[in-house]
Amino acid sequence: MAASIFPDAQQAAREFTTLRDILRWAVSYFNAHDISFGQGTDNAWDEAVYLGLSALKLPIDLLEPFMDARLSDSERVHLCNLIEQRVSTRLPAAYLTGEAWLQGFKFQINQDCIIPRSPMAELIVQQLDPWIEDPHASLAILDMCTGSGCLAILAALHFSQAQVDAVDISEKALEIANLNVRSYGLQERLQLFKSDLFAQLPAKTYDLILCNPPYVNSDSMNNLPAEFRHEPALALAGGEDGMDAVRDILQAAPRFLNPGGVLILEIGHEYNHFVQAFPKLQPMWLSTAQADHQILLLYKEQLES
Repeated sequence: MAASIFPDAQQAAREFTTLRDILRWAVSYFNAHDISFGQGTDNAWDEAVYLGLSALKLPIDLLEPFMDARLSDSERVHLCNLIEQRVSTRLPAAYLTGEAWLQGFKFQINQDCIIPRSPMAELIVQQLDPWIEDPHASLAILDMCTGSGCLAILAALHFSQAQVDAVDISEKALEIANLNVRSYGLQERLQLFKSDLFAQLPAKTYDLILCNPPYVNSDSMNNLPAEFRHEPALALAGGEDGMDAVRDILQAAPRFLNPGGVLILEIGHEYNHFVQAFPKLQPMWLSTAQADHQILLLYKEQLES
């Protein structure tokens, strides 16, 4: 066995032979060490299954046929070591595997970009019905604060005739986004821009702007679990009330929207701060399977008024 393997992982790799055995141990191990979830999974079992299937290069949505498969020595060592690293380093599972899944689509990631998990993805794969009348029209779409490019890519895939621009201030995040754009073969319809929000964008208007900006308020930033501290603070921190970037976005967005154009903005758990900061705005709140009062819709005309 590898000399670098952690002691607990070494013992597990000796004692357990099947994937079922190791997943059971992983759940107990995660619970015993009180690790935090919320960056792709929300419980110990799903986290263990994701690590297991990813580490063994198995289909990420096909567990049952492999549950009682006997693993080779090297497979057991690799998987148990990965589980131990998840506990000892508090690195999110997606950073350990170098990939993340969102609405069934895989994206390459590293610690230069936030882990894809936006509930907005659910609305995009539903083609934003009924707010976008014709998803097959030649739409112009902008994804602001694109990170890994995941939402921009989902938009390009589900709005088949759209031209999509994606923006981020981080050069390193854009490098990851570029890899993902190329992996989906979308170079002809998806263009990346380095810009501080709208500041360096070419003069252009859009039918739809998607935005998952940094919105975590300063108190919440100070109390983030260790797992979330591995993500770039630039992609999370939204100032004292979480609304710093949101203010700039709402002010600039009307100039970049076509008449009747739509801004869809994610604000996470900052609903109260949003209402306090923008008491005169009356957005439409969009619900998903996992989120209420976290995603809002505003038309150009509302923003101008």
